[in-house]
Amino acid sequence: MGELEGTYRVLQTPGTRLGAPTPVGVSTLEPGQGPSAAAAWPAARTPVRVQLLDNSVEVFDVEPKCDGQVLLTQVWKRLNLIECDYFGLEFQNVQSCWIWLEPMKPIVRQVRRPKNTVLRLAVKFFPPDPGQLQEEYTRYLFALQLKRDLLEERLTCTDTTAALLASHLLQAEIGDYEEALDREHLRAHEYLPGQERALERILELHREHAGQTPAESDFQVLEIARKLEMYGIRFHTASDREGAKINLAVSHMGVLVFQSSTKINTFNWSRLRKLSFRRRRFLIKLHPEAHGPYQDTLEFVLGSRDACKNFWKTCVEYHTFFRLSDQPKPRARAILFSRGSSFRYSGRTQKQLVDYVKDGGMKRIPYERKHSKTRMSLHALNANLPRQSVLFTEGTTTPASPSSTSASFCSGPASPPATAGLLGSKDGSGSPTGRPAPSARWPAAERSTVAAAPPPGPPAFQPCQGLSVESPQLPSTRKTPPSLSALGPAEQGSSPLLSPVLSDAGGAGMDDQEEVRHKCAPADEAYFIAKEILATERTYLKDLEVITVWFRSAVVKADAMPADLMTLLFSNIDPIYEFHRGFLREVELRLALWEGSSSAQATGDHRRIGDVLLSNMLQLKTLTRHFQRLHEVLTELEAASRRLRRLEAVRRDFELQKVCYLPLNAFLVKPLQRLRHYRLLLRRLCAPDRQDADRGDQDRADRREALKAITEVTSALQHSLVRLENLQKLTELQRDLVGVESLVAPGREFIREGCLHKLTRKGLQQRMFFLFSDMLLYTSRGASGTSHFRIRGLLPLRGMLVEERGNEWSVPHCFTIYAAQKTVVVAASTRLEKEKWMRDLNAAIDAAKSSADTALAPPGSLLCPLPRGLSDEVSLEESEDDARGARRSSGGPGQHRASTAMHVCWDRTTSISRADRRAAVENQLSGYLLRKFKNSNGWQKLWVVFTNFCLFFYKTHQDDCPLASLPLLGYSVSLPGEADGIHKEHVFKLQFKSHIYFFRAESKYTLGRWMEVIESASTSPGRAGTPEEEA
Repeated sequence: MGELEGTYRVLQTPGTRLGAPTPVGVSTLEPGQGPSAAAAWPAARTPVRVQLLDNSVEVFDVEPKCDGQVLLTQVWKRLNLIECDYFGLEFQNVQSCWIWLEPMKPIVRQVRRPKNTVLRLAVKFFPPDPGQLQEEYTRYLFALQLKRDLLEERLTCTDTTAALLASHLLQAEIGDYEEALDREHLRAHEYLPGQERALERILELHREHAGQTPAESDFQVLEIARKLEMYGIRFHTASDREGAKINLAVSHMGVLVFQSSTKINTFNWSRLRKLSFRRRRFLIKLHPEAHGPYQDTLEFVLGSRDACKNFWKTCVEYHTFFRLSDQPKPRARAILFSRGSSFRYSGRTQKQLVDYVKDGGMKRIPYERKHSKTRMSLHALNANLPRQSVLFTEGTTTPASPSSTSASFCSGPASPPATAGLLGSKDGSGSPTGRPAPSARWPAAERSTVAAAPPPGPPAFQPCQGLSVESPQLPSTRKTPPSLSALGPAEQGSSPLLSPVLSDAGGAGMDDQEEVRHKCAPADEAYFIAKEILATERTYLKDLEVITVWFRSAVVKADAMPADLMTLLFSNIDPIYEFHRGFLREVELRLALWEGSSSAQATGDHRRIGDVLLSNMLQLKTLTRHFQRLHEVLTELEAASRRLRRLEAVRRDFELQKVCYLPLNAFLVKPLQRLRHYRLLLRRLCAPDRQDADRGDQDRADRREALKAITEVTSALQHSLVRLENLQKLTELQRDLVGVESLVAPGREFIREGCLHKLTRKGLQQRMFFLFSDMLLYTSRGASGTSHFRIRGLLPLRGMLVEERGNEWSVPHCFTIYAAQKTVVVAASTRLEKEKWMRDLNAAIDAAKSSADTALAPPGSLLCPLPRGLSDEVSLEESEDDARGARRSSGGPGQHRASTAMHVCWDRTTSISRADRRAAVENQLSGYLLRKFKNSNGWQKLWVVFTNFCLFFYKTHQDDCPLASLPLLGYSVSLPGEADGIHKEHVFKLQFKSHIYFFRAESKYTLGRWMEVIESASTSPGRAGTPEEEA
């Protein structure tokens, strides 16, 4: 209701009788005026008690009618808490349920008796990665929260994990192991329920943490806890429509459903269309593409209306905090009538909070650790804390919510980095020896910089010491068309860039004057190799999720895959995926420590990667059985796809989705190919001519042992990898070629594919040739708009002869192929292409002569019945009219995936051999690049992935779907010349005919790597050797 205008009378002062005379005295008021009630009685203030995470109790004086934000502000101010938006205050209601204090609502309307109630400080939002917490103090409070959850049995886990968590907490509080001190401390302090049973195990584990600083111990606690299923989970008891008892929870991913303590369902935020409640019923409305043919609204019943509303509020806050870039604007309330709740999240989102802290939004001051031998630590330590260059800049960006317009390669704060922090050195203030605090060892200039940090204020962008540009607002990846290519087949000849997203229409970059200096990052080459491992591991994990998450969801929703095949597929892929998830987390942590310890005075304790690589390379040996069974998985999947129409339809539709940017079976080969990539990177890391800066002998030894371990694994799996890659290529061609009955046969190996021009009665006609170990196929392009090639002829290799007789036909780069009953004249696009084809053909013919393998089917038996005028022996005078008729009849609906190597070879009139494919696999690369706009000085920041002879462009490394792709076959890579007008460092130039693109890397080493990888993809090495030679 709106306010009513009019007059009102002031009541008499409380405590006086009606009609009593006004007290006599000296008054400064005008005649007829009396003292107001506010002047006579100042507003009463109520002491409110707040229990902190270290179990101490603080008292705050607030007005009862003030909003909850007033009390929250006082708590944050007293604790000097910078990343305060992760936390909240909770209290117990009448039903003894913990309720969050709402900032925008008066305290008296939430807490019945504020004077007699003890509120509790608690973590409200649990990020998925502790590396996103940029302050050591914040991680310390998170560790205390997990300690509380362990004791209250909220964080359920195995006894061993609980003991490990308790040992790290013990290390953080009392330092290195001393048996008498440990036992005395554990008698006085309880970490686990029934702690006596795990006492010996806790002591044994604590002994192994010698030299670990409190900050490192806190981070280990968070690293271990984040892997647990109950991390950050708060149950809300409910029941489903059938009345079965369940528990609801909310996390950064979405709404979770538990049965007892087992998670049975996850509703990701991307699948949710609306969350609402009606009395006790909590309603989840799904997007149409998420629920498919099933019901679009799910209903759960909670214990009461208040319980339902409280859970709904928690969901609203979690969604806003983790998914949105900015706070939502409050809705205007209706004057007379309102429908629904007006509740909205009122704090900063995670994106805003990360940017605010990164830009030095508050003054960092010391804090005290309760029970710790070394009392003082510093907020200013975050130069040495786990921090990730890309994660903190782009870590909270999702495809559904555009990120900030600022983008940078920089990871550090704007001020000079702190030196020799607690986490980066064993002799910091967290050491039990009680050495001086790090601030005492800082240079005076750096201490004054920390002291002069700006006071608290609204988040504002400040350029950091890095390569920073303003990224334009790109369209969401969810709005791109289903096909990866945004251009039709007819348009691809005019532009090799397969999406308009990378054109100048994508937005304007910032002016050159706003660019800042390069960041202060470690100059060690080992650092950049480790960073390459991190970037490619992120991409590789996304590739695995195409199978483990996206494809699984598609087949489960459609109920299209048999149970035995489902078990075979995911029982072998899931363990591999879980291993690489853990490996990625360890590499992220180590790189964050490495970047944090990059100052001149820091020790090299965290500038190492060998121990992480060694432990994980050794662990790969336990997955050998799963790697070996991938061949069986692919074979069974292909057989089931041919046998089951529903599975084939689901698979076909899935391959047209944006997330499946390669053929589906290509993702099944990724695990084995990744092993070969590890070996290549470790060889670079262990190269004798590479300089190590401040590197210890132990780290070098660990790297060499890691290289030895991965070499053993790849050698043991080399045969499996060769067979799997060959099977994957044959099955891929089987799906794309029309007129072939069964291309997959024992002993048949793929050698080369590419475009040649065949001499016919009408002249030279473009044909696609495929060379195998027993035959040569040539095809023509299918009907317009399809991705198929139709078989035009088949030539067996036995008895074949290849001669160079260009003068006879007056055709450049021409050679003749003599088969048993047929002669074919073909011409290559260049002399180099001709030499490659002739070498591979002659080598394959010699191998076929000496081969005693009789298991291959006769070449004529693998062709389907062909239309009239087509046979497996097409005459030299092949009619172009027949070819056009074949294109019209080649049929088969399907969209053209223009980034497939076969189609790129057709468009660029080039070829790819088995050796080229293997080199491309070993040279996969990922990372952020800046792409220059064609007609302006602006630069656009993109996450770029090189794989399968193609560059794929994403907005951030967290995106699931590429924005665009750029096939590299035929491109040349070079440094820009003076005529290009590029006056920036670390820029390389890509050119194909009149198409030119400029990309900028973050360092000289990264520039060299990108040029090396792109050159290996755009220029073929030549002859396709045998698998043994290529290994």
